[in-house]
Amino acid sequence: GAGADNDLYINQAIVFIEDAIRYRSINHRVDSKSLWLYRWYYSRTCQWILGLTITVILALAFIEEPSSLTVTSDVRFRLPAWSPPCGLTESIELLCFLLFLLDVSVKSYLIGWKEFWKNKWLMAYILTLIVSLADWIVSLSFFCKESVRIRRILRPFFLLQNSSMMKKTLKSINSTLPEMASVVLLLAVHLSLFTMFAMLLFARTKDNQQDKEWVVYFRNLPDSLTSLLVLLTTANNPDVMIPAYSKNRAYSIFFILFTVLGNLFLMNLLTAIIYNQFRGYLLKSVQSSLFRRRLGIRAAFEVLSSLKETPASAQQSCVSVGALLQVLQKAEMDSRCKQAIMRTLKMCSCDQLSAAQFQKLFEELDKDAIKQHPPSPEYQSHFMQKMQFAFGHPYFGYLGNVVALANIISICVVLVMDADKQPSERDDFFLGAINCFFILYYLLEMLLKILAMGLKRYLSYPSNRFDGLLTVILLILEIATFSVYGFPHPGWRPEFMGLLSLWDMVRLVNMLIVFRFLRIIPNMKFMALVVTTLLDLVKNLRAFAGILVVVFYAFAITGIMLFKGAVVPLGNTSAANTTHDNGTLQCGTYEQLEYWPNNFDDFAEKCVISWCSAHFQAVLFTASLMYCHVHLICRWAKIYFVAWWLISSVIWVNLFVALLLENFIHKWDRRCQRESLSDIEYQRTVELMFRDVLEEPTEEELMEKLHQHPHLQLCR
Repeated sequence: GAGADNDLYINQAIVFIEDAIRYRSINHRVDSKSLWLYRWYYSRTCQWILGLTITVILALAFIEEPSSLTVTSDVRFRLPAWSPPCGLTESIELLCFLLFLLDVSVKSYLIGWKEFWKNKWLMAYILTLIVSLADWIVSLSFFCKESVRIRRILRPFFLLQNSSMMKKTLKSINSTLPEMASVVLLLAVHLSLFTMFAMLLFARTKDNQQDKEWVVYFRNLPDSLTSLLVLLTTANNPDVMIPAYSKNRAYSIFFILFTVLGNLFLMNLLTAIIYNQFRGYLLKSVQSSLFRRRLGIRAAFEVLSSLKETPASAQQSCVSVGALLQVLQKAEMDSRCKQAIMRTLKMCSCDQLSAAQFQKLFEELDKDAIKQHPPSPEYQSHFMQKMQFAFGHPYFGYLGNVVALANIISICVVLVMDADKQPSERDDFFLGAINCFFILYYLLEMLLKILAMGLKRYLSYPSNRFDGLLTVILLILEIATFSVYGFPHPGWRPEFMGLLSLWDMVRLVNMLIVFRFLRIIPNMKFMALVVTTLLDLVKNLRAFAGILVVVFYAFAITGIMLFKGAVVPLGNTSAANTTHDNGTLQCGTYEQLEYWPNNFDDFAEKCVISWCSAHFQAVLFTASLMYCHVHLICRWAKIYFVAWWLISSVIWVNLFVALLLENFIHKWDRRCQRESLSDIEYQRTVELMFRDVLEEPTEEELMEKLHQHPHLQLCR
């Protein structure tokens, strides 16, 4: 009947608007049962369960064999780790796989059979599950004793396929690869040519004393390539040059030319290309997100215009205000946007909305989120008004910053004076007394600010919440210290009591005081701009971080499979060959630098190694690991380390620099254009970052896409 049709149209509009808000595709089933299933699947509870399942299956790597549950990863001191019994982690895995099977089944049903065959991600999802289940069965067949588990490497795919933004970011990175490949190829040509020159320049001669360069760095083609590749990262500079340079200073020209062309020109050119290309592809991705939002809003308009209560005499499609209000009340959306749209509707004098008016209403979703601070209290007393003016003035905050700086300086002076003293010789009286004085001032400052601003306004500022929380913690620690060790006095060195010694309590208080000094950031505009840029990166670029987790995880599991147990302490056969005839260790080697905790024996340690190696400045660390494992296993181990260096230090760090630059430049431009309003905070998303340069889709494009919908039949 008409009532049932109207209910269906209302539910379709609700789902389409929720799709538009979250930039989801509208190409799914739109019948009543499917809409209920669709909303249940994308509910917070269901998505939370799915996210928890992904987290659990990724976290299994920390407790599986080889387990990371040890105090230290140093092979010299590490005790045998606890290993879970066979079937424990496998049972958890099976439960996760069953949930993933339910997930892929629901997704496949909702988009329909025809769309399923077009969706490569869903097909890859099913293939990953099949391979994982097959590998799981093999594990049980071998009673969990098999050395290689393919499903571990496939686990990051579950994280990747669950995020549409991660898929878009990956697509953007994939589109950038051809341009990056051209520079990487140029780097390879540069490296190959200079390798040939080096092998000709430093060829073996009759004089063994003059062949140090050949013996150490350029004995053969693989060693020559490796030496210059490490030189490209500056990790072995100037070590690689010294033997030849001591023979003839003219050899330095070769190494200087190689470094200038490779490191200064080609590597920085790669950064510029990545920034330019990735920004363009990210812009296209955001443009497609905008199209999805506009398409979802237009789809909601079209189904609402099909309601029976819409006047048949209308020359063009329109939607009643009442129907839209009914949809807004049921739709899950930000309360700020919902209230703004409903206020606009109530002020609207017309009863029907055209397509343009309908679309304009939902432009509220694209606006900056504005947070206004509550007003200050109004005091009747003249004295209280003067107090409010004095303690609410910015100069009072500046005074607090000066006092905090004085506290930091006093702590530094005491630490310098007591640096060489034994704990028994240290007098904690002075440090305890000044800490007591400054903490009382911080408490007084917080109370006076609350008096001037009011509690709600005080807590509305993040800097005040940060400052107040640390002040309360410092006060609690100070009271605990006095209750256990008494008040400060000359020669204040009581015996150890409770959980922490007096010196530990004082150190903890001092660390919090130093951390509290970060309160100065909001008062320094340029520093605040830098900090907000970093915070925006954390909030808005979760997809980028997710792909980083995927890459880290895959390389960590691969490293464990390849190099587990390769590093053993000195004195064993494997490590004895790394020493020289005189028993001393070569400078810069894995053993001489005591990198024993950095190995591939468990997942947690491999994650630490990957993080340390990902920084361009840590290439010496990567080079030491590479030389160690090449010596212990085989020359082909170089491929793993070079691949990780290319992906992490060359490509990934440059991608992050590109995104950081884009975010900072955008914020700088906005700072120059927008007036500084003390009572207003603007919160932006990565979509809004490109809002000024995005193109609005035309009505023809929207209607053409809607008519191609596999499950929605429009009346016109």
